[in-house]
This record gives sequence, structure tokens and C-alpha cells, in this order.
Amino acid sequence: MKVSGFTFIRNAQKFDYPIVEAISSILPLCDEVIVCAGNSEDDTRRMIERIPSGKIKIIDSVWDDTLREGGRVLAQETDKAFAAVPPDADWAFYIQGDEVLHEKYIPVIRQAMEQYKDDRNVEGFLFKYIHFYGSYDYIGDSRMWYRNEIRIIRNDKAIRSYRDAQGFRKDGRKLRVKKIDAYIYHYGWVKPPKYQQAKAIKFHSMWHDDEWIQRYIPTVDEFDYSKIDSLKLFEGAHPLVMQERIARMNWTFSFDVTQKKFPFKDRCLYWLERLTGRRWFEYKNYHII
Repeated sequence: MKVSGFTFIRNAQKFDYPIVEAISSILPLCDEVIVCAGNSEDDTRRMIERIPSGKIKIIDSVWDDTLREGGRVLAQETDKAFAAVPPDADWAFYIQGDEVLHEKYIPVIRQAMEQYKDDRNVEGFLFKYIHFYGSYDYIGDSRMWYRNEIRIIRNDKAIRSYRDAQGFRKDGRKLRVKKIDAYIYHYGWVKPPKYQQAKAIKFHSMWHDDEWIQRYIPTVDEFDYSKIDSLKLFEGAHPLVMQERIARMNWTFSFDVTQKKFPFKDRCLYWLERLTGRRWFEYKNYHII
């Protein structure tokens, strides 16, 4: 069985993306990792080059900054990275620049890939998610956070990144996937406030024009983490590759987890989910088999 990892990144240093940790976290499962490095304004490429592994292959890319609708450029860069996965790979492990795999899930993931390697009906694996917010101590628990996403796909070039690179489809249809008992740790909302504000402006520029950004994105130096509907305390352990980054945290964020800032309908749905374990009216970009 051969497994190729793939990812894309641009301006990781400028916007404080944990891309080194992201790549390092999947290396034990991969025979190689393809990194599509965009035209950055910082030392992103050098950061990747310094990862102590001979498994990493960097391909250079120039982003199309005119694609400012629906985050399409993110899917385009994902497809570039996936296209570079060699034909002899069985599976392709996708990781985004703010996602990290905990090492404790490596055995169960490897076992699943081996079990279904020759079952062509299985087109990918669905992971569960933990979304950190504000600091490494809090996680989002409201409906604004997606609970599952596909992160391993079969090496079938008919599969393409969908919309804003959040999921995948084949010939326009949803993939047939197996659920896997493993989590992806998402750290996209844990950055020093000044970096988070800069990222928010850049992020929204991939969806909206300058007029929209000027109207809806506050002109401030630091991101206001307090404007969140609901959080809970994280009670587990972070991946080992994140320990050094966590130790360097140089800002303070605290939140009253009893505080719930929901409209009435969302409050009802939140507590219904807590009671039943089911998320009603959830969007699913996949078919579980």
C-alpha cells in the first residue's frame, strides 16, 4: 500500500499557519507528501524545506487572485496538489495548513486504508473534527462548526476539490466514504489577535470584493475573539507536534463557557443536539457507506 499526502499553502509565516506541524503530523502515514507552495510574501517555502524529512516534494504555484467568489482559488490549489500525486499511490491524505492529525489515531487510520485498499466502492474516509478557538484551551461546540470532513481519498483523478476546498466530489456527485474513528484538530482560529485580523481580511478577499470587506470587516489592529456564540473547555491532549507552538503562545484569551449567545431557534437546536446527539438539518457533502 502506498499513501501520498497532499496540501497547499501560501504566506504561512505572515498569517501564522501551523503548516510545519500539519505536514509533520501526517508524515508517519505517508510515503511522500506533495506540498503546493504558492507565491508567498514571506519564507513559507523555506519553512517547508527545513522539515527534516526526505518524503516532502514541493511544487511551486502562482495563485489566481482574481478568483474572488466562493473561495474557488482554494479548490484550484488543492487540485494542483492532488494532480501531482503519482499514479502508483493507493490513497491520498489531504491536510490543510491549519489542521493537525493527532498521533494516537495513526494505527486506526492505517488499518482502515489497508482494509479497504482493494474495495473500489470506498472512495474516501470521513474524519471527525475538533475546532479550537481563541486559545488552545477552548473548542467550538455550536452549529457554526462542521463536524465531519473527507480527508483521505482514493487516488482517482476524476475526484476534484469541491467549492472552497472543504470537501471532494467525483464527476459532480458526492463521494462514497467510510467513517473513521479519528479526529482532525483544526487550529485556524487560534492565532495572535493581530495575525487573526490580518487573516480575516485576506480570507474574506477570496469570497468578496473590496467594497464588501470595507463594509463588514472592522478596521482594527487585533481580532476580537469575544464575539463567539458558544465554547467549551478542551479536556484532552494536543498532538505532540503542536507542543512547541503551544508553549510559545503569547496572548491571553478567556471565556465563560456557560455563556450562550444564540438566537432563539439556534438555542433550541443547540440543546436538541446536546440531548439527542444528532445534528438536525446538517449539510453533508458525502455518502456514508
